[in-house]
This record gives sequence, structure tokens and C-alpha cells, in this order.
Amino acid sequence: MVQHRARSVTPPALIEVHVEQIEQLFYSIDPSPFHARDLDPQADEYIVACARELPHELPLALVVHLDCPPEQEIRLAQVEGAIRSHFAASARVTLTQLRDLFHRGRISLLIGMAFLSVSIALGELSQNWLPRGSPGNIVRESLLIGGWVAMWRPMEIFLYDWWPVAARIRLLDRLAVMPTRIIQRRHRVPESSRPSEPGQGFSAPVS
Repeated sequence: MVQHRARSVTPPALIEVHVEQIEQLFYSIDPSPFHARDLDPQADEYIVACARELPHELPLALVVHLDCPPEQEIRLAQVEGAIRSHFAASARVTLTQLRDLFHRGRISLLIGMAFLSVSIALGELSQNWLPRGSPGNIVRESLLIGGWVAMWRPMEIFLYDWWPVAARIRLLDRLAVMPTRIIQRRHRVPESSRPSEPGQGFSAPVS
């Protein structure tokens, strides 16, 4: 007898935001069409910060609590695609930055190794034309220290600088595929309480 086992579906980790109008999620001065518009910087920063604190092994999902329905209902259908496009573009930009960082690291490594080699060679040659004793030792040690200092920047890039950028790319890739759910509230916010500037209405969800 063949037994079929139901696959357990891992529930996503939720990121919740609250806006009065859906336009407040997006950068107001971006001239692109709504579906291709960048997120508001505050919204981007908040979503990324929340995602960074969630378990990395869980899928992500965004819940948008919306007070006022938009004048054009089609915009609600475009929100998920716009958010995914924003984070996919951010991931591509960050990947380019990582490649540029490695490129600078390789150039810095070549310069540092060349300078270190010259410093070591000059230190060895100085034994022949500098008197033995403290002055000669100081010059040789200074050349050696200077050569290793030149290696500081490439070592910093290849040991420390690259992995936070790579971690951000992985995070943005997760955000670029997350589903978005919009929950509309039934009441309207009074005109006097609406923000006067774009972005001021963005906040964490409220109960």
C-alpha cells in the first residue's frame, strides 16, 4: 500500500507595515510608472531592518495595512510586483558594488605586494650601504613595516569588507521574491490627520 504524506508548509516570517495611502510606500518624486517606482527610503529601510532580524531560514512575506483605498484599484494589484522589482534592482546594484569592491581589492593587492617586495628588497640592500647598529636597524624595520602597512587595505577587503555586502545581497534576494498582502481598513482617516508631506504616514502596523 502506498501512503501519501502531506508536505508541511513552512509559514513565512511576516513583515508588517501601516500606511494611510498606498502611495506613501513609494518614492513620490520618482517619475517612473507606479509599477516600476522605487520604494520610499523610509519604507525600504524599515522593511530591510525587519527582514534582517527575522530567521534567515524562513521565507518572508509582507503585510501592508492600508487605511484609505486608492483612487485607482489597479494600483493594489501592482504593489507586489513593484516591491519585488525594487528589491531585485537593489540586489543587482549591490552585486555590482561587490564586484567593484573585489576589483579594487585585486588592484590594491597587486600594489601592496609590489610595495612590500620593494620594501623587503631595499631592507636587504640597506645592510650593505648602511652602518650596522641602531640607525641601520631602524631603516630596515621602517621599510618592512611600511611594506606590511601597504597590505592593510587589500587584507581588509578580502577578510572583512566583502561578507556584509554579500549578506545584504542574500537578504535582498529574499525580499525580491516575497509575496505581499494588503489589508484594507474599513474606516477612513480624517483629512486633518493625513500627512502633509510624502512619507510621513509610514509606520509600523497598529492594532
